[in-house]
Amino acid sequence: MPLTATEAAAVARAGASPMLERTLAWSAVNSGTGNLAGLATVADMLADAFSALPGAITLVDPAPAERVTVDGRVEPIAHGRHLVLRVRPDAAVRMLFTGHMDTVYPLDHPFQTITELPDGRLNGPGVADMKGGLATMLAALEAVEASPVAADFGYDVLINSDEETGSFSSSALIAEMARSKVAALTYEPALADGGLAGARAGTGNFSLVVRGKSAHAGRNPDDGRNAIVAAAALALRLKAVHGPGLSVNPARIDGGGPNNVVPDLAILRVNFRPAFAADVARAHTLLDEAVAAVAAEHDVAIAVHGSFNRPPKPIDPGAQKLFSLVRTTGADLGIPIVWNTTGGVCDGNNIAACGVPVVDTMGPRGGAIHSPQEFLIPDSLAERAGLSAVTILRILEGGLS
Repeated sequence: MPLTATEAAAVARAGASPMLERTLAWSAVNSGTGNLAGLATVADMLADAFSALPGAITLVDPAPAERVTVDGRVEPIAHGRHLVLRVRPDAAVRMLFTGHMDTVYPLDHPFQTITELPDGRLNGPGVADMKGGLATMLAALEAVEASPVAADFGYDVLINSDEETGSFSSSALIAEMARSKVAALTYEPALADGGLAGARAGTGNFSLVVRGKSAHAGRNPDDGRNAIVAAAALALRLKAVHGPGLSVNPARIDGGGPNNVVPDLAILRVNFRPAFAADVARAHTLLDEAVAAVAAEHDVAIAVHGSFNRPPKPIDPGAQKLFSLVRTTGADLGIPIVWNTTGGVCDGNNIAACGVPVVDTMGPRGGAIHSPQEFLIPDSLAERAGLSAVTILRILEGGLS
């Protein structure tokens, strides 16, 4: 179907946005999840850029979050503030747009610079995941704001500071902002070949604190209760339930001490990836059974910390309508759209759990994210901004009804 005059104008305006310049400027500032100063700097830069849109911008304090230390203590985690923009809250049709300002690269990580590769790609920390995505989002919104239908367009923007570590300090905010939205777009990067994420598994991260009893390893070892051995037994028992529908990854054991002391403390870190809601319930049962069995067998105490922080994201009928709209829009723009089921997770999982249809890879094409080889394909900035702009316009025209 040919584009309307309004759609064509929005594509042209989105493509003329200074997306590359914004991406380079934002990526030049380290904003690893734990770098609060860097996050504050980027948040101010984003607030300045997104002030081109109508509505009120606020920087929201993070909700409390905690972690288990290597010595078994539970301590609070500090996070950066989250950027929130609300536009026309009384509009009949309202959407949610989300992204994150944090990256996986801390301040002391060696990957800190942006390099143009011989084939034109940009290699740099966060260029694809997701400073380029934020630039794409802003360009699309600016283009729609310049259209004749802008007065009917209500939306919220959320850019959080902790997505890369699970959105623990922003999950309640995501749920609150998803309420009553007809659809959501999230700007994780598309694959280099243009593929988008479809169904996603969920995820749960747990720290299992095992407390035994110390003893001399030579004089009276049998008086001790070896926490390391118990944690290893727990890891093996949990790994044994790995299979279709539920991936289980025991990732790390902290604890132990001198070779001549029976260790009385160990912390097992384990990740679950359930494919469906039923698999979450199954994982809870398996975890409870494994903890009880190992605690009894090894005469240790085991405390469970953690949760399933990203629910599975299946393709329900509402999501299918949105996916079909994006695919049709892509075809009209000459952009082939394919979907890939993935075990990766993002804030799209949380949004979908609120019953809101979401496509969560609307950012530019890129790859090798979470590694020093991360790259962005610059030409895809305009391509994906146009895709978003036309998708938004068609939703406003009733494309999901």
